[in-house]
Amino acid sequence: MTKKLIWDMPTRLFHWLLVAGIVAQYVTAEVLDNAMQWHFYCGYFVLGLVLFRLIWGVFGTRYARFTQFVAGPSRVVAYVKTLTDKQSVDHAGHNPLGGWAVILMLLLVGTQAVSGLFLTDDVFLDGPYRHLVSETVQDLANTIHHTGFNVLLAVIALHIVAIAFYSLYKHHHLVPAMFHGKKDSQSPGIASSKLLLAFIVAAVCAVLVYYAVFIAPPQPATEGLYY
Repeated sequence: MTKKLIWDMPTRLFHWLLVAGIVAQYVTAEVLDNAMQWHFYCGYFVLGLVLFRLIWGVFGTRYARFTQFVAGPSRVVAYVKTLTDKQSVDHAGHNPLGGWAVILMLLLVGTQAVSGLFLTDDVFLDGPYRHLVSETVQDLANTIHHTGFNVLLAVIALHIVAIAFYSLYKHHHLVPAMFHGKKDSQSPGIASSKLLLAFIVAAVCAVLVYYAVFIAPPQPATEGLYY
């Protein structure tokens, strides 16, 4: 088998930017003091990343598309049965189980980003939509945000374990391919990374997130001043 380009540059860039975004979210919330403004900014950035990946999953290159790696139950079960087989086929893109892991990760990260729009740091900062919902919804968003992050950390830990398993046991080295994009495969590679299309999609996502966060939300009502 010869090495072929499987993962386009936008997909690889998304992957590592998401890693950086999640680390930044954790550091600004749990490690640094007085960094909640940056926590909010990082959340908006991550929201843009998730939106980009959803669109790229429809219009991107072959192996980035959801139709290529989101498999039905029978394919997932059949793949799980071969999971401990060292000679199992190395899929060009995501395997049937890994494909659903991508969906789960996007769902969890997206939920974190959206729920954060309704939160407050209880001091100076409010999410742009906090004042538009009831206290019940605020409390629900708070619960989802904090509980969801613990679930996300567990899924990330499982993801790292899976990478180690594939590398050490099955000798499928996944991490290098996320840097250079190439894998040994009998399947056809991709001709290009569609960089112009990716740039357009990224620009559209940036505009949409900026509008949703900074322009669309009405200003909270302020009580009159009394002298």
